[in-house]
Amino acid sequence: MHLQDFSQYRAVSKLTSLARQPHDLHTPGGLTPERIDDFVCSSCGFDLLYGTQRINEDVLTALQELADEAGLVDAFLAMKKGEVINLVEGYASENRQVLHTASRDVFSADPFEPDSTARAKMELAKLRRFLDDLDNGVIVNAQGQSFTTMVQVGIGGSDLGPRALFLALQCYCRQGRSARFIANVDPDDAAEVLRDLDLSRTLFNIVSKSGTTLETLTNEQLVRTALLRGGLEPSRHLIAVTGESSPMDDPARYLASFYMFDYIGGRYSATSMVGLVTLGFALGFEKVMEILAGANNVDVAAEERDIRRNIPLLLALLGIWNHNFLGHATVAVLPYSQALSRFPAHLQQCDMESNGKSVTRQGKAVTWLTGPVVWGEPGTNGQHAFYQLIHQGTEVVPVEFIGFRNSQHGVDLEVAGTTSQQKLMANMLAQSLALAMGKADGNPVRYFPGNRPNSVLIADQLTPRTMGALLAIYEHRIAFQGFCWNINSFDQEGVQLGKVLANRLLEIIAAGAPLAQGKQGGKTVEQALLTKAGMP
Repeated sequence: MHLQDFSQYRAVSKLTSLARQPHDLHTPGGLTPERIDDFVCSSCGFDLLYGTQRINEDVLTALQELADEAGLVDAFLAMKKGEVINLVEGYASENRQVLHTASRDVFSADPFEPDSTARAKMELAKLRRFLDDLDNGVIVNAQGQSFTTMVQVGIGGSDLGPRALFLALQCYCRQGRSARFIANVDPDDAAEVLRDLDLSRTLFNIVSKSGTTLETLTNEQLVRTALLRGGLEPSRHLIAVTGESSPMDDPARYLASFYMFDYIGGRYSATSMVGLVTLGFALGFEKVMEILAGANNVDVAAEERDIRRNIPLLLALLGIWNHNFLGHATVAVLPYSQALSRFPAHLQQCDMESNGKSVTRQGKAVTWLTGPVVWGEPGTNGQHAFYQLIHQGTEVVPVEFIGFRNSQHGVDLEVAGTTSQQKLMANMLAQSLALAMGKADGNPVRYFPGNRPNSVLIADQLTPRTMGALLAIYEHRIAFQGFCWNINSFDQEGVQLGKVLANRLLEIIAAGAPLAQGKQGGKTVEQALLTKAGMP
């Protein structure tokens, strides 16, 4: 796979010219019924309504040319086939394949990367046996009782994606099963989760690829201590999801072990054992396979080269149009579904850890914008919080709305002629129109400028299958953008410096005395900061 600099593409020059006079949504004829009908992309159970973006046919044509010129689908296929793309040429880097798609390419008789898919099938078979043993009374606690709760202990990609998926699908939990999560090294996080648990009927799923993650190992020790204080043997209550041969790959310390692999990055790992063990415990194996099937459907659909028929590719290019050509620095992802309350948090990591890069794949400084700031909260709550800024503020914030025509539980009531779900969807669609069209008013306080680009991604219902599809849509949107910007979306060196300095500060705290003198024989910067922060 060879990608050139973003600024060198011929289509970039054309888009730059088009961006000088982008489509005006709030002028007469700027947003018509015909436009809403025409600007729709449908795939894998989702409809993307994008007539409220500041684009026209000329922009779409140029975006298609950019996708073709940059070889975005070819790069995506190279990723799926196992080409080593997690690297920066000529510099020390992870130098790995990127194969999160292989974890769900388990339905094909001819998978893209047979070896990694075979490993995924082996782990799925192991998971199925583990879940069967829980159901059949083979795995029980010391009193012969079944386990009712699983607590996932992990951070970053070992928490955000799995937690977002569990919260999205918890209405599908098996009777008598639940899941909780501990991530933050803040001891209050663990204390709050542990304080009301029946530890004797709880399994703790410790998730760390390296087996050395500081926050996770610290929280694991808190869990082990709590179990011992309760008179329980930790090895009967702890399971591990880790890299093969890591320090955590130890059957003497864990009831069961599942493997995660170097070629699946943490933020892309929710459909590997990182997410599926806890999801399988809470939802059951069949629901796990539905999640994988939904994601796999999008993995296949994302191979489509026509941007008007490829939702993740179209989302990626619309994002590039808004960010690189219209100059908007952020994007808000606003799900009108309370079940997706943590999905924006997952996307913050998945997008900003992936595309928050300032060097190319050749190690040169970029001269164009890369990843935007991603943020969001569920509607309608957000309408009573930050929507004031996105409607009338000086910062234009492109918005991606996500909604579902039907509720999950089906428990609803008709009030004043409409159900709560209909009110929820009406609010989402109204916000889309209001952002696009604005409102003229002689009173400047009540003037809405409009021309706030947005799109609506909508499906019938949030189910395991559609959740898997939604996850994959955004994973691929992020990857397509990284390919286009010629950056490595699959490493995360930006988190390493802080870890190094945190360990340095911890060494000073643990020593209880100065470890080294500064250049002038006085305190080091680290020691001075600790002193001023009031740390012992």
